[in-house]
Amino acid sequence: MSQDNNTPSPDSLQSVLEIIEPGANFVALHSLEGDLSNSTHLIDARASDGSLFQVVTRRYAIFGDYDRGEKARREFKTLQLLKNHGAPVPVPLYLDDTGNILGSPGIVTRYMPGKLIMAQPYPAQWAEILAKTLANIHSIPINASNTSFLLDANSEALWFLKSKDSMPNYISIHPKGSALWQAMLNYLPNLIRVEPSLVHIDYWSGNILWDQGVISAVVDWEEAAQGDPGIDVAYCRMDMILCGMSEAADRFLRTYEKEMSKPIVNLGFWDLAAAVRPMFNPNGWISESPAKECFADYVDAAIQRTVRS
Repeated sequence: MSQDNNTPSPDSLQSVLEIIEPGANFVALHSLEGDLSNSTHLIDARASDGSLFQVVTRRYAIFGDYDRGEKARREFKTLQLLKNHGAPVPVPLYLDDTGNILGSPGIVTRYMPGKLIMAQPYPAQWAEILAKTLANIHSIPINASNTSFLLDANSEALWFLKSKDSMPNYISIHPKGSALWQAMLNYLPNLIRVEPSLVHIDYWSGNILWDQGVISAVVDWEEAAQGDPGIDVAYCRMDMILCGMSEAADRFLRTYEKEMSKPIVNLGFWDLAAAVRPMFNPNGWISESPAKECFADYVDAAIQRTVRS
């Protein structure tokens, strides 16, 4: 993973500002922390009437021969779709899928005030808001005419199942790996088809901005996809459980299913799929107590859920 040009030049930013806000002038550039996979910067600008405003540039890192222009188009179009349905996401302002102006493929959005809230003083209330927001996102109507740019969510979530005959080493070496692998293979032929939803793929507290007790923005839509909504529910629940908030995870699930008026039929299967991510990169995630034990209990519960299903 690398960036061919980590910092956009003032000249390139001035060019963008002239497009999105004619008469505006570049003032200052700030790096934004927290985005591990891309280069993200906050831009201070002054409008022609003298007022200050802020935008964010988001440019995509190099992963082999991955098409960063495609990623830019997908995130930009997804933000447009979400914004058109009133979802709390950054306002998309400019798409540079060629990188001709920004120096590498990326997008520009309006700055959204807010901060990440990782330590929860009121976890039940927090979980309910997360669940209701996700249910609203999953309720956005999608069809072939407006979602051709989206990835296949089921395939993305099952990235490790490319060959069902060969268990990846990072799964096999984990104490729960063999049981997880077998449970997934047993369930896969019986995976229930569901109406596809707009799926974030990485819906967790690290991609949620809060402002004055409400969600101001759900960010990081570069892997936006369409498929089983249980993928998002499972991943968000796992994050809560690994943080020691099992009761909040249960509240999240109950609230989500109430909002959607139906259960997540493949939840155990997607719980197991979510669990592969920390198996692939356990250090700092599930390598130490108490997360290590919470993860083992989470996998056991997910396996039992697939059996009950």
